[in-house]
Amino acid sequence: MKRLTHDRIWSSIDALAHRYGLSVSGLAKRSGLDPTAFNKSKRATGDGRPRWPTTESIAKVLDATGATLDDFATLASSDPGAARRNVPIPLIGLTKAGAGGFFDDGGYPVGDGWEQVQFPRVDDENAYALEVTGESMESLYREGDILIVSPNAPTQNDDRVVIRTTDGKVMARLLVRRTTNTIELASLNPDHPNFVFPLDRVEWIARIIWASQ
Repeated sequence: MKRLTHDRIWSSIDALAHRYGLSVSGLAKRSGLDPTAFNKSKRATGDGRPRWPTTESIAKVLDATGATLDDFATLASSDPGAARRNVPIPLIGLTKAGAGGFFDDGGYPVGDGWEQVQFPRVDDENAYALEVTGESMESLYREGDILIVSPNAPTQNDDRVVIRTTDGKVMARLLVRRTTNTIELASLNPDHPNFVFPLDRVEWIARIIWASQ
């Protein structure tokens, strides 16, 4: 058996989530853990040292999925990159995304009501998909297009982003600029005006990393 390294242990958790059609957040939640427990950001300390999952968390994952310790060991001895090559990620309609219960305060997908969509490779375990509804994003995006959104990806000017405001509105826009107090967003439809929001009205913002067109 290959040596159990930090990458292989985390890869095994990723692979178990994939096997049971879950995101790592969904796997953590099903296991009775904090939904962010297995996030990529939790896999290292602030100064870059590897952080290992506890034996208790692994035991809870095995209990929640019905997998055995042998299953876990086998997955941990496989290629660490294999688990992320073709993964199911949560899918929801853009209009429905404005309802409560689908995102936590940081903009990560949680809760029930998500469908699943297969995606060949994504390096953010919290990535999710939004299905475009309506015509507010034409001519760039049409109704039925799928947007892959990464809440962990950094954003900068000219990025296409999804934003949720404190009143529950979710929209896809072009990030024009962000100051210490405001954020300016351009509509993807030239017939709609730009929006300028006070930053305290923005609940979260995430970058669109791919779109089906």
